[in-house]
Amino acid sequence: MALPIDDNPQFKEYAHPERLVSTQWLADHLGQDGLVVVESDEDVLLYDTGHIPGSVKVDWHNDLNDPLTRDYVDGARFAEVLGQRGIGRDTTVVIYGDKNNWWAAYALWVFSLFGHEDVRLLDGGRAKWIAEGRELTRDVPTATPVGYPVIERDDSVIRAFRDQVLAHLGQPLVDVRSPGEYSGELLHMPDYPQEGAVRGGHIPGAKSVPWARAAAEDGTFKNRADLEAIYLEEQGLKPTDDVVAYCRIGERSSHTWFVLTHLLGFEKVRNYDGSWTEWGNAVRVPVEK
Repeated sequence: MALPIDDNPQFKEYAHPERLVSTQWLADHLGQDGLVVVESDEDVLLYDTGHIPGSVKVDWHNDLNDPLTRDYVDGARFAEVLGQRGIGRDTTVVIYGDKNNWWAAYALWVFSLFGHEDVRLLDGGRAKWIAEGRELTRDVPTATPVGYPVIERDDSVIRAFRDQVLAHLGQPLVDVRSPGEYSGELLHMPDYPQEGAVRGGHIPGAKSVPWARAAAEDGTFKNRADLEAIYLEEQGLKPTDDVVAYCRIGERSSHTWFVLTHLLGFEKVRNYDGSWTEWGNAVRVPVEK
């Protein structure tokens, strides 16, 4: 049975408040039956330095990605990963991570491809939990394995592929990378090695809305009015639009996908996870600077 929804007043403003929990809600419910807390970070070694008590680790690279094909794991592997961590189909899963929840949002998005019903983000992620002086531990819990059904992944609703993006040109596209990446000055995020794409720039017609604009200074999500000011008033997007978001490999755009889908209630948002690593290297696709 799903755990209660966090009644944080700010969350009630969002389209789907059931997709977020506060640090206080999580502290109050740690250890409760039916809840599994998952840490998923860009830095896959971070969990070992200290994590929220009782939380289990999901490695975005080894646990969610197919080792041979540039794709996600299939239903059998997903069932194995979750079942080993004590996650059943009806378990309430709360995911948190580093980098303002980039990778936590990415993990939540992958969970959504498999239709896991009750999956939530910890608002503010790992940084907020630590900033509040809350407990961390290096003790790794021993999860009791459970059976998780083999569910066929459904990419048709929230995932976009290159050919679909080509067909989508002229319709709403959101580039969530940094301004330097959008302009073509950079081929990767600032302060990272500038490699991975042979062309810089952006997909023609894409609006530049860096993902970080949706985050407050403490890493939590901005309130609904502030988010609407960015995406609806400034960018002119409408909740009924068919929107494709992308970044470099799909993790930052998972954050924006979460904002548009679960906080602002957009009806159709797809994450182009091939993103700039694919588009910037593909032959004969149009690039705009």
